[in-house]
Amino acid sequence: TYCPAPYLWKWADIEPYLHQIAEIAPLEFTDRQQFLLLNPGLGGALRVTNTIRVAVSIYKPGDDAPTHMHTPNASRTILSNSGGYTTVDGEICDANRGDLILTPNGTWHGHGNANSDPVIWMDVLDWPLMEQLDCIWIEDEYPVKAANAAAPSKAFSKRHFGSGGMVPSFTPTNRGVGEGSSPLMHYQGTDIRKTLEDLAGEEGSPYEGIQINFTNPVDGAPVFTTLGYNAQLLRPGEQTLPCRQTASTLYCCIEGRGYTEIAGQRYDWEKNDIFILPNHLWRRHVNLDDSANAILYGVTDAPLLQKLGHFRSQGKSRSGDVVELVR
Repeated sequence: TYCPAPYLWKWADIEPYLHQIAEIAPLEFTDRQQFLLLNPGLGGALRVTNTIRVAVSIYKPGDDAPTHMHTPNASRTILSNSGGYTTVDGEICDANRGDLILTPNGTWHGHGNANSDPVIWMDVLDWPLMEQLDCIWIEDEYPVKAANAAAPSKAFSKRHFGSGGMVPSFTPTNRGVGEGSSPLMHYQGTDIRKTLEDLAGEEGSPYEGIQINFTNPVDGAPVFTTLGYNAQLLRPGEQTLPCRQTASTLYCCIEGRGYTEIAGQRYDWEKNDIFILPNHLWRRHVNLDDSANAILYGVTDAPLLQKLGHFRSQGKSRSGDVVELVR
């Protein structure tokens, strides 16, 4: 029986390999210049957990991938300083470091790079879940009607949905043919960082430090019905208390250096490293820098488990007692 295992992928190994792929398999000869991350506990399956697939992609200057749509929800976390773009139902989202760009199920989207340097990002999809449900389909023929329709202008998402607690009454609150996803497609890294830093003086959570959740601006729900996204800041030298959940979480280090102890084993991370925390394993985070913050982005299948009635969360107090945490 195969079971997801904790694992960490080092950016120092990922980046050179991506540049090699870009040289030997240019976009004009292949649909994607990327590789999938595989969990060693899953016997070679194309997934990191049974609900999450992760790829790391590179787009060279001048690349322009065909517009397409599919049933899995997907996102892009930008790991390069700048460059590249994603279009979502005609809206152009310019990519900068730390940005989270969503392509919800049923939205027409494409990717490219009009800048002078390559761009690299992390793709996350709920593909394995949709595969188990026999609900995978992909369309590559962009309808003439959709292509000729009035496309949302640049920064449409931020202009309409980017002001907390304020949503225009005249704006459609659903994008694409899917349902239940956030209509805000572009969460910008500069805004994410500022929000975290502005909260750094608060007490925060002993289990997460300073953590924010990315939400649907219309109803406050997770951005997808299947996956939730968050960012957390660990202050200089901060160490969290142990906790565990029935959900699995994928992490990417956006800034800083530290380690996460998972089931008693230490996984050291630094900029752009990616690691997976399978469900129901005890973990705690440590920021190893005594003079700088560390920032982690997380992706979790908690929204799915909450809908199924199977989400649980526990922590350990400073005295070592196990306590039930708010769901």
